[in-house]
Formats: sequence, C-alpha cells, structure tokens
Amino acid sequence: MNSLVNKIEALQKVSQELEPSFEERENLNQQVREFGNNFIENLENYPAYVKGDPDFNKLTINSIKKDLAEILATYNSEVVLKGIKPASGKHLGYVPGGGIYTAALADFLASVTNEYAGMYYASPGAVAIENEILNWMKSIFGFPKNAVGNLTSGGSIANLIALTAARDKHKIKNEKIPKSVLYLSPQAHHCIHKALRIIGLEDVKVQLLELDTLHKIDTVKLAKKIKEDIADGLNPFMVIATAGTTDTGAIDPLAEIGKIAKNHNLWYHIDAAYGGFFMLAESKKQLFKGIEMSDSLVVDPHKGLFLPYGIGAVLIKDKEAVFHSHHYTADYMQDAISADMQINPSDVSPELTKHFRGLRLWLPLQIHGIEPFIASFDEKLLLTSYFRNQLKELGFELGPEPDLTISYFWYPLKGVDENEFNEKLVEFIHNDGDVFLSTTKIKGKFVIRMAILSIRTKKATIDTAITMIKKCLIQTKQYYH
Repeated sequence: MNSLVNKIEALQKVSQELEPSFEERENLNQQVREFGNNFIENLENYPAYVKGDPDFNKLTINSIKKDLAEILATYNSEVVLKGIKPASGKHLGYVPGGGIYTAALADFLASVTNEYAGMYYASPGAVAIENEILNWMKSIFGFPKNAVGNLTSGGSIANLIALTAARDKHKIKNEKIPKSVLYLSPQAHHCIHKALRIIGLEDVKVQLLELDTLHKIDTVKLAKKIKEDIADGLNPFMVIATAGTTDTGAIDPLAEIGKIAKNHNLWYHIDAAYGGFFMLAESKKQLFKGIEMSDSLVVDPHKGLFLPYGIGAVLIKDKEAVFHSHHYTADYMQDAISADMQINPSDVSPELTKHFRGLRLWLPLQIHGIEPFIASFDEKLLLTSYFRNQLKELGFELGPEPDLTISYFWYPLKGVDENEFNEKLVEFIHNDGDVFLSTTKIKGKFVIRMAILSIRTKKATIDTAITMIKKCLIQTKQYYH
C-alpha cells in the first residue's frame, strides 16, 4: 500500500502543474490581457490581409516547454499577422462579424467554469440560458413558443439540423429519394448541398430556380416548376429561400414563397444566416415579411450580431420531426431523465458534448441591451450606400441596389477583357492587403464583392478602402499600358 501511495503522490506533484496557483494565474491572466488590449488598440494599423504561410516549425508540438510570452509572440507572428484578419473593420470580403469584446469575456467564463450545456440535468442554468436565447429569437421572427431550436457552431450545422427534420417529416428515404424534389436558388449557400450529402439525400432532384433581375427567386416560375414536377410523377417536398444571399445579399420574396409552399404541402426552410437579424432594423422589416411562415429558420449570431466565430442558431416548428433523428437515451444517462425539465440541446442536435456557447450571446445582450446592435445595423446599411456612391464616382459599374450590406462592382474598360482586368485589379488589392475584398461570379462575369458587417467598420474604413482601390486601379491600368 505504501508503494502505491508513494507512486500517487509522485504523480500528483507532476500533474499539479496543470492547476496553476493563484499567483501563477494572475501572471498568465496579465500577459493575456496585455496581448488582447494591444491587439485591439492596434487593430486599425494592421493590414486586413497578408499573404503567406506560417512558419510550421514554430507551430510544431514537442516535449519542450515554453513560457507564455514566447507562445504569445509565436501566436502573433504566425496566426494574427497572417491571412485574413476577421476581427478587423477592414475585413470587407466574406461575411465578417467582428468579435465583440464582451463575448470573449463570456467564452472565458464558460471555459473556466466548464459548464456542460448539453443536458438540463447537468447544468440547468446553462441550458435555461440557451433556451432563453432561442425564445428571444422566436419572438423576433414570429415563431410559436412551442417551436424547438438549437445554438450550433454555425450555419452549416444549423442548416443540417433543419434539412434532417424536413427529411424525416416527409419520410424521404429508400426508393422515395430519387423521385423527391427540393427547390432552391442557384445562390443558396453551398452548405445546403453539403448537408444533403451528409443526410443521405445526395440523389434527390435539386431544382435550381430562375432568378429575377435582382437575383431573387422568380415565384411565378417556382410555382410553374412545382406543378410540372407533380405532373411528371415526382415528389416535391421542400423549398429553400434565402434572406441575404452570400453572393449578392438578396432577400428572396419570403411571403410569396411561403404561400406556394403551403399550397403544395412543402417544408419551407429559410436560410437567414447572414441577413436575419437585419429584421431588427426598422427600415428593413418589410423585406422579411413571410419569415414567420417558414417551418425552419437559420440565423448566425456570429454574423448578424457581431459575435466571435462559433455560434449559429436554428428554429424549427415541428418538434417531433427534430426528435426523430436526434433524441436518444442511454442507460448511463438514466439520472438525467426528468418529466419537468426543459428541452435538452443534445435532443435537437448531432452534438451530445455541448460547449456553453450561449453565454457568448447572453452576456453581451445583458451588458449592452439591444439598442447598440440595431444602431450598428443601420450604420452598416448607410456605409454600404456610401461605399457604392464613392465607387460610382471612380467610374465603377455597380450591381443592383442591395437589400442589405453585400453588393458587387467591377471596372469597365474598353479594349481589354473586363474579367481579366478586374482579376488583375483584385490581385493588386490583395497584394496591398490594407482592406480585404473578395470576388464572385455573376452569370460568368467576374465581379468584386463587398460585405459590410464588421462591428469595427466605420466611415473612415470605407475612405481607406477607396484610397486603396484608387491606388490599385492606377497600378492595373499601368499594367495594361
């Protein structure tokens, strides 16, 4: 026995290093605080994009211990200073969010206390907070109180949960799969197609719908296509609309699509990952009319509410359709079964192990209220108009007036292939890197894309972008002459 005790005590001395003392924690906290404050204070001075690979040797894991100061220096040089800077207000490329500071504090608290947010029995407070956030979202989007939902890692898993529920509700399986039809815009996010493969619906018939001149689903042609498919003996079961497409920021005609879905008993899903929370802006409410008609809805707080990456949300009206695939019990979890508990997040998601990600939204809403978020939506909408006006003065052609804060533009030039010219222009823009812009193709046309959503994007940011674009435009013209 003494030998056993001696071995345990020896191991405890070594393992104790994983539990720093109060003084050690204070030292570590101070270094991380200084790093974080220095990063935020100097963020405007960093380029938004830097090409180049990290030094993989510095990132290698080995048995050599390093102090935190050295590790933070490596993190800064090999992570922070490389690639796109998602926290930067000058990230105008993909759909940014910004990462508000109070959400980071919430993540710290969630990690320190290590709350398990998968089962109500394990952490009733954490699950209650996550469900309260979902109830708040139901009230925004007009969903009934008995709808279920989940806070996910992002829009991809949120869409996966919704599509799985639609599959199970309409019993799309076995020989029924090849005859079943799903309708969506060509501009629907690619995670929809990915989800179909994952849930075994790769062989359903996907009808890519025709769009109008504003890049929105043409509802007359949608209704006609559904009737044609029914006449051909097919099984239409789902239509997907988007409230803020990734390419152009368009909001499909939600109410009209909802009526068509109801007439044909289709599951109506809306992907509002990017655009959904703009419904809180008074000037945009009318564009979201009909969102309450959907059977399932996806929104991304790490986009529309400016949170750090890692929190999406799905709302679904049919609880049983969700439970069919996700609700399971096990003998070892019998203590957690209770008749009066709230909905367990693990019962409506592929996740059983569930990080307490809800705190990163609940805490900022408690500290800031909703008013600064709404003001930010209005600010980003006006900045989009301001950016478009400045580009027009420079001679750029613009896409249609956007519904939200994603738009596209290109420079027209006679005597040169326009696509080639604009590709070269973007090459100069990315080499400069001060402000990051992305690109896409609209009906084969290469265009430059703006996505204004970062909490830190201000008028000065747009002015900086215009200065950079002017410089790069001159360089591109010189290249061709």
